[in-house]
Amino acid sequence: MSSTATANKHASSGPVLDWAAGHGPVTGALSATTGAFAVATTGAATAMPPGWVLAVGAAGALGHTVVGLRVRNAGRTLATRAASWLVGAGWTTWAMTHGPLTWAALGSLATIGVGIGAAARSTALYEEAREEEAIAAEQRAIAQELSAERRAIAAQWVERIRRICNITVRVLAVEMWETGNGYSLDLEPQGGITYDRIAQYAAALSADAKLPHGCTAAVGPGVHQGRAIVDVTTRNVLAEARTYPEDYTPLSILTGIPWGFRTNGDDVLAYLREQCALVVGPTGSGKTNMLHTILAGLARAEDTLTWVIDLNAGSAGLPWVRPALSGELKQADGNPVRPGVDWLAGTYEEALKLLDAAIAVGLHRKRAYQELMAKHDTDLLPVSAKIPQIMLVIDEGAEILVSTDRRMKELAKRIYEFIRMHRSMGGRTIITALGATGSVLGNLLIRREAKVRVALTGGETEGMDLSKMFPGRRGLRVDQAPFKGAGFMGTPESPGALFKAWRIKPSQIRDITVATSDRHPKLDDVSAKAAGTAYARRWDADRTAWMRDHTECPATDVDGALTAGGGLSLSALHEEQPAQRPSREEEMLRQFREEIDAQFGTAPDPQTTEPDTPPAASGGLNLSALRGEQDSPAQQAALALLLAAGREGTGASAIARVLADEYGTTRQTVVGWLKTWVKDGTAVRVGEGTKARYVHRQYVPEQPPED
Repeated sequence: MSSTATANKHASSGPVLDWAAGHGPVTGALSATTGAFAVATTGAATAMPPGWVLAVGAAGALGHTVVGLRVRNAGRTLATRAASWLVGAGWTTWAMTHGPLTWAALGSLATIGVGIGAAARSTALYEEAREEEAIAAEQRAIAQELSAERRAIAAQWVERIRRICNITVRVLAVEMWETGNGYSLDLEPQGGITYDRIAQYAAALSADAKLPHGCTAAVGPGVHQGRAIVDVTTRNVLAEARTYPEDYTPLSILTGIPWGFRTNGDDVLAYLREQCALVVGPTGSGKTNMLHTILAGLARAEDTLTWVIDLNAGSAGLPWVRPALSGELKQADGNPVRPGVDWLAGTYEEALKLLDAAIAVGLHRKRAYQELMAKHDTDLLPVSAKIPQIMLVIDEGAEILVSTDRRMKELAKRIYEFIRMHRSMGGRTIITALGATGSVLGNLLIRREAKVRVALTGGETEGMDLSKMFPGRRGLRVDQAPFKGAGFMGTPESPGALFKAWRIKPSQIRDITVATSDRHPKLDDVSAKAAGTAYARRWDADRTAWMRDHTECPATDVDGALTAGGGLSLSALHEEQPAQRPSREEEMLRQFREEIDAQFGTAPDPQTTEPDTPPAASGGLNLSALRGEQDSPAQQAALALLLAAGREGTGASAIARVLADEYGTTRQTVVGWLKTWVKDGTAVRVGEGTKARYVHRQYVPEQPPED
């Protein structure tokens, strides 16, 4: 017979008694009376001396009294227990002398048992009430101490806001954060003052409170328009390095995806069922790490499929795909692991297929799921593991949307269509960009749909306009988040405020890929039919060959010829070294010059023209002046625009509009350059006020010398 069957047999034979459990009022009284009766019966039969029973009873009463004093029992409890011992010993002595089997003995014993039980119950209730009162008194003392601390904090901030903001407020509550990183103040400004008036002085309030670097006094709206919440951070958690939590439990797109943590230590969630997201961050701000954090959360979601577009060699999605496709990862049962993202497009052609499939899925869902939506009485597709939401993640997608390249315009057209048409059908986007510039946020569709916004600053100020990213949110400054991975995040549920993304390591990406392999939903049949073979064959070898193709360029000698047999090139030993590969800025400027050459018929640069090359036709624009005159590519591009404007000249606003897309240059910066060029004679200002124009010196006729 197995151990389980034996246990079941024993369990069914009768009630199970817990012999280690303590006595209650009933069992205690029953134990005392039966024990006294047994001792009295045995003593009477064996002629035991009655004095022994009295001695035992006295010893028991004394022992319980000592123990009760040590645990600080109440006096009535000590008296009840001692009396129980003495009464029991007295009855046993009497019964041994007169016989325990008489009706008088049995009746008195029963009466004593009932009395002991009632007394035990009464003392137990009294001890419980006494213990609860002690706990309550301790809590009142703690609350009183905290209340004193809170009153002091409230008084300080009332005086501080009155002195700095010239605003009278009343503090309704002070909440200390459980993490110990700070506290929140619930304010009621007097005289119809709104929270944004106080938010203007957030930096001054933080300085006056002598908060550590990285800590702020962030002012936000309260429960109604006449209230404000001030979140005061006293510990700089943004400077701490925190890795992605190793809790890979399932998530849902409906309940929010964690993207990082606030300064108070709480996770900040992104609710993406109906909202798109925009993540901006310059190079070195931690944007790629943030993107992997986002992909990790989406991989954990049981009702989401992630499609990724990254035309930069697919680098954003490769760590989630290559280990699985190459067979490097295996589950515990030996089964293959599914990629962490459902589709990765790293080329222009694959991106077109992905976007066409996504649009087709949304259109087909609108027709096929009408009955389902009517059954659920909703105009939003009920997203679930059976009908997953499609999250389209586009790395540097904002640059695609504002590009003037013909092929990028085709992608942008499809991205706009997907954003505009498929919200109700479970299709949303997460787009990244290099900066929060007017060219990125200038599109109304992006501003309207991307309500989840992240600005990773890393201390970078160029191209980081927080007022455009978080309109109506005052007091946000780039220098508040100088750490890599830190910045600002705002959602419809949580206004823009400081946050930091977790650091996710490559090993964690592999672990999450394995842990969530069986969790990824499959595209529903209706959507898979609409997506067609482009989706069904997305992992075919010929379409994923670029992921595995690591063929390096063959070695060349100084003149560019192949070395024999692809062998070692000794070009480093030649007297003349090959030119270094141009930087990204230099390459952009070269392309810019070529466009100007094609449009304006520019003259060749004497530094790069071969001696035998015939001169260009007269009247061409000579761009040789750009060589070595300016320090930055942006200044060189600005001077090229000034040259291209010819005799008509141009203005600072026109130059800034052209340079904003590529360099994030503002009008104020261009004005500074133009003033410098006017002073050193490079340019001449014509006109005044709004009619002022700037003309390059080579288009200004020389004035005849005065007599």
